[in-house]
Amino acid sequence: MPASVPGPPAAARSELVSARHLADALVAGELSAREVLDSHLATIEATNPQVNAIVTLDGEGARRRAAQLDALHATSGPVGPLHGLPVAIKDTHPTAGMRTTFGSPVFADHVPQSDALIVDRLKRAGAIVVGKTNTPEFAAGSQTYNAVFGATRNPHDLTKTAGGSSGGSAAAVACGMVALADGSDLGGSLRNPASFCNVVGMRPSPGRVPMWPAWNLWDTCAVQGPMARSVADVALAMSVISGPSRMTPTSYADRADFAAPLDVDTKGLKVGFVYDLAGLPVEPRVVDVLQRAQRVFGETLDGDCRVRALRLDGAVDVFRTLRAAMFAARYGHLIGEPPGVLGDDVRWNIEQGLALSGLDLTRAQVERGRLYRECRDFFEEFDVLVTYTSQALPFDVETPYPRSVAGVAMRDYLEWMGSCAVLSVLETPIVAVPAGFTSDGLPVGVQIMGAPGDDLRVLQVAHAFETARGDLL
Repeated sequence: MPASVPGPPAAARSELVSARHLADALVAGELSAREVLDSHLATIEATNPQVNAIVTLDGEGARRRAAQLDALHATSGPVGPLHGLPVAIKDTHPTAGMRTTFGSPVFADHVPQSDALIVDRLKRAGAIVVGKTNTPEFAAGSQTYNAVFGATRNPHDLTKTAGGSSGGSAAAVACGMVALADGSDLGGSLRNPASFCNVVGMRPSPGRVPMWPAWNLWDTCAVQGPMARSVADVALAMSVISGPSRMTPTSYADRADFAAPLDVDTKGLKVGFVYDLAGLPVEPRVVDVLQRAQRVFGETLDGDCRVRALRLDGAVDVFRTLRAAMFAARYGHLIGEPPGVLGDDVRWNIEQGLALSGLDLTRAQVERGRLYRECRDFFEEFDVLVTYTSQALPFDVETPYPRSVAGVAMRDYLEWMGSCAVLSVLETPIVAVPAGFTSDGLPVGVQIMGAPGDDLRVLQVAHAFETARGDLL
């Protein structure tokens, strides 16, 4: 039986309590920020050496923050809904005074002077940032390893990858090192590691969680979002990190009430199950779990479930074109770095982008418009779309990417993550939620997708599925 991370020590058992429960107890003064932090730091000490999820730890700074929050609570009450809650930040998101490397030797000693907007919002809500989580270089790929910190291992099987690019965040949450973590998602970086580590990851509608700093203020492919051990905890994070901002022109003007209870009546809910995503290969054991999930929606939740085709045949090329252009524009100035300093994956992505023409980009945007119309038509018929999260199961942590999926050879490290990437170009909210395990104990998740801007409904449906799945999976 492959080794997995053992349960947290006695001093750290409270971490596996939900973030909402901890937050409520902290706000009410039933727990102090210092005792909750000490419990989480004990879990980090016990489990992080095996998993390598948190790559920069600031225990001393976190303790100062906890003491400050306890003093404030005693004099003026809690500072916000996340008062005293330990969180971790992906190593691609700037943190003031805390090293942010982007997983690259180029930035190995980089210490930002200001926080990213998502970090600032977490702090203003009272969260305690304990450290930074591992990511592949510049978040390039769904396997978390880099030349600065090495690889992050899967808590359920230490021989496997945690996925990526928010693999460090997913593993940290799964182990109870933190109550909440953040991540980013271009081609599946919040959803894939959530599936691999048996946690929940949300890709919000672009603009629902405004991004600053941003390399391109008009970008609607890349997003930032939360990870947690339950859908309700993800919604708690969304209540803090979402909302309009003048710093970005694409942010949503409305405010969804993510702090409200998520319980809804699912009788008659129209659920479209998609088993064929752009003709991509998928492992049979993944399909088995999706079929079990369909039974939960139909039998337990009393939904109106139907299998539906979705014409996404051009989505792979659209995603690859837009992604390559982004890498060339954002990191092209690093192409002169010597081999060994800039990773091969990033260098390849830059080269792919530099080879594109303006006509290539225009064609990709036009095709993206067709895909958007196809998506719009789908949600005139259905309330949500449900499909598998990853085409593959967690694979060997020493392997950059699976060389084949369901017997089909993979051309490069992007191809196996297509089941997330093809949905990234649709500007929709998607929650990746645990859906079961294979016979050998590997987690499998499903994606629940809603119409653009329908983030709260997606969370409500994901919460209903999470609550109903029980022993059926």
